[in-house]
Amino acid sequence: MKKPLIILTGPTAVGKTELSISLAKMVQGSIISADSMQVYRHMDIGSAKIKPEEMGGIPHYLVDILEPWEEFHVVRFQEYARACMEEIYAQGRIPILVGGTGFYIQAVLYGIDFTEEPEDVTYRGELERFAQEKGAYALHERLAAVDPQAAADIHQNNIKRIIRALEFYHLSGRRISEHNAAERQRESPYQFAYFVLNDDRARLYGRINLRVDRMLEEGLVEEVRSLRQMGCHSQMVSMQGLGYKEIFAYLEGECTLEEAVYRIKRDTRHFAKRQLTWFRRERDVIWANKPDFQYDDAKILAYFQEELRKRQVAGAV
Repeated sequence: MKKPLIILTGPTAVGKTELSISLAKMVQGSIISADSMQVYRHMDIGSAKIKPEEMGGIPHYLVDILEPWEEFHVVRFQEYARACMEEIYAQGRIPILVGGTGFYIQAVLYGIDFTEEPEDVTYRGELERFAQEKGAYALHERLAAVDPQAAADIHQNNIKRIIRALEFYHLSGRRISEHNAAERQRESPYQFAYFVLNDDRARLYGRINLRVDRMLEEGLVEEVRSLRQMGCHSQMVSMQGLGYKEIFAYLEGECTLEEAVYRIKRDTRHFAKRQLTWFRRERDVIWANKPDFQYDDAKILAYFQEELRKRQVAGAV
């Protein structure tokens, strides 16, 4: 019998964190963060990291486990998440992947194998130098010329993933978007339920703007300033996160604070839109649109419970 796995995802600021605690209590679950930034220590405000007092006694994994100068990527996430899941199963609990990084979720859900992907260190170095000299936009344009779908999926500031996609095409002659689409057709080794929480677009964008304002009130600028003093610089993977790179630019004198805040709000809205595009392409997704439930978490949880029962997930431990 396949082991159970629950996924709760959705666009940034939609309200996953609060609902995930109630869901975990309902099914005797433990939460694994599927977030590329909450893994880092000292990065609490900009990552909207859950506070210990908000966890409701639910065990949380992959939060605060790395320093900002350590590299984190999908392969490392996959390894960590699998180890966490085995620990959770051994406790007789159900793992719940919670977060908005769709690529990370997909890697675990379908057991994607990254070990056979080719590498060319020399070519990668050439692309890194090109990005430094010409900028991220020019590099992104190179990807758009050979793999438009990958360019649509990958933000132009995500230099690492752009380079990986170009390197894959250079070595294999195949588009990485086609490779990823094929990987998505794998059968999952888990008995799973894949919930996507969503909201009305105008309301979601309003929540994003309010969240950014709250981050600033809570001390986002001071948090990034402290990270700079610790030796963090703008080229680090951790500092490419939304909120961090814009405030970093402000502290470097590249823009005003007002401009930085504008960019954070704009780019976070764009990010939410790309997240939803990703989730719409995924198979076997269960959408939960908050307006359909009158924004009542109890009704959403009841819906989740019924879907888990139908899929024989909650009782599979």
